[in-house]
Amino acid sequence: MSPLPTSPRSAAPPHAPDPTRPRRPPLQGRPQPSRTRRPAARPAVRRKRPRWAMRVVTTLSVVVLASAGIGHAVVTSLDADIARVDPFKDMKNRPAAGHGMNLLLVGTDGRDRITERERRKYRLGGAPCHCTDTVMIVHIAADKERASVVSLPRDSYAEAPAHTDPVTGVPHGPHPIKLNAAYAEGGPQLTVRTVESMTHLKIDHYLEVDFTSFMKTVDVLGGVDICTTRPLKDAYTGLDLTAGPHKLNGGQALQYVRSRHVDGASDLGRMQRQQRFLAALIGRATSSGVLLNPMRFRDVTRAVLGSVRADKGFGTDELLDLGRAMRNFSPSSSEFTTVPIGQMGYAVKGIGSTLKWDGPKAAELFRALRDDRPLAPPHQPVADPVARVEVAPQLIQVQVENATSTEGLGRRVDGALAASGFRTTGRPAVSRETGLKHTVITYDPRWDRSARSLAAALPGSELRAAAGQGPVLKVLAGADFKEVRRVRVDAPPQQESASVVTGDEVLCR
Repeated sequence: MSPLPTSPRSAAPPHAPDPTRPRRPPLQGRPQPSRTRRPAARPAVRRKRPRWAMRVVTTLSVVVLASAGIGHAVVTSLDADIARVDPFKDMKNRPAAGHGMNLLLVGTDGRDRITERERRKYRLGGAPCHCTDTVMIVHIAADKERASVVSLPRDSYAEAPAHTDPVTGVPHGPHPIKLNAAYAEGGPQLTVRTVESMTHLKIDHYLEVDFTSFMKTVDVLGGVDICTTRPLKDAYTGLDLTAGPHKLNGGQALQYVRSRHVDGASDLGRMQRQQRFLAALIGRATSSGVLLNPMRFRDVTRAVLGSVRADKGFGTDELLDLGRAMRNFSPSSSEFTTVPIGQMGYAVKGIGSTLKWDGPKAAELFRALRDDRPLAPPHQPVADPVARVEVAPQLIQVQVENATSTEGLGRRVDGALAASGFRTTGRPAVSRETGLKHTVITYDPRWDRSARSLAAALPGSELRAAAGQGPVLKVLAGADFKEVRRVRVDAPPQQESASVVTGDEVLCR
């Protein structure tokens, strides 16, 4: 990883001013920082592109980090260093404004800023395509107590409005495209217009990032924790994770959110992992002391500088106002979903295979955002949340034995497991082992995935391999048994529907 850029403008002063106090106007004659307009989006080039996507989380993390209300000078430096675009120029007949604020987050290619060593290590080969394949809508509730993140698949079927090519000046009439092609054809402006046309939501702000800042931000935070209930391996990105918890650095995190060949869900599975990572990133930022440490806050903002573009209206005041209102923001305050898909592989002449949205369900989703309603059901903290497992309880055979002197314990454990879906024998026995303090699960190593799934339902239990035992797992109920934890299969997302989860539901437990 190349060293982070340093900038005297982004360093927080020893005593950051109180952001709640009135800000002084700039001194007359003070030189203002120059802003260099970036070149317009280049025409699309057909080449094999990497499927990375979670650069967008970096900008959202800055919004969250601003919630500390510290280091006004640090945040002010963002206004000077962020490149500006005008995605709303000359736009007419826009949707009516709803309640709350809608930010369109777009991820763009930034491989030209990656070192050659990192390019090889994390399999980021190829020339930069100056394209986009990640689009998310982040809705911030009017009361600043909820963020709703909706992923829009890059291959979504879309109708591009009439526009003029920003490079050649050639006018184009309305025509069908894939959503990710809007940026290549007309840059940020056509992207915003296309999304507004598809969702009937008014976009208030536009934020664009690349994955260099994503990698650096993860590293500055000291890595991010994720969990997986099954091994994840993708030969295209180099991702190779065993089942269980992992702390990912910036490069590994990029592999995790880019991978789309680890299950049959392809891009939909990748977007689910992106959403989980965003929840974990928010959890890391809000629990690691970043918000209370001006120096760490400064380092994170430095990691972002130089790779973010935003509309002219999203400046220091907006960041600080939003940040102060979100001081109590946490993973449970966030919710994630993907726009409902009605038809996979919807063929369009001249475009190829696309994803066609489910019209009625998508309309209801965006209506909820426009009305500032939560997407997920009312959230109630659960002391014993559902555990994700690899194998469904209905597929796991279990024989329960009482390994204590407590009469009836075997029947109680058997009944609780059966009520949770496990295929118990219904005939608990008395174990040859007695006086066990802790519950033990014996299993044949060939059924290790089933054993891990059963252990998730019996917190604190000990796994003990027993070669030749066969497919029936044995539970030796110990004195520590209290209750059976609910479990469910962590399966790839269904293609025909989209679920809504809150951030704390997808964090490591």
